[in-house]
Amino acid sequence: MEKFYLAATSNTPEVDFDFPARRLLLKGESYPESAAAFYGDILNKTSAFLDEMTGETLHISVQLNYFNSSSTKMLFSLFDRLNLAAEEGNTIVLDWHHDIDDETILEFGLELAEDFPAIEFHAHAIES
Repeated sequence: MEKFYLAATSNTPEVDFDFPARRLLLKGESYPESAAAFYGDILNKTSAFLDEMTGETLHISVQLNYFNSSSTKMLFSLFDRLNLAAEEGNTIVLDWHHDIDDETILEFGLELAEDFPAIEFHAHAIES
């Protein structure tokens, strides 16, 4: 599967999914007018890629400074799919980056770690 890239906008994150290198990146802010429309293609391509993985390792780096509630639902869908891939024998490593002073983003990441235990979770505090 080829790379999938979307440049960041004022209300959508950079999406740099380098499927051949097994590295996925979400970076920026996420409050699109329609989260379902924005994340739909991302979820479809990621699911198709994960369906082909067998006993492999995938790294995902999330560096979101802000996301709204509709983006939260889409992120849960993404992590649900990643967790399933981990349960099927793949190693999924999540690097969750958060501002050192942003408890909300950190707490969301910790909630992901609790809800999706098959994903190897690492929180990284970033100095502002």
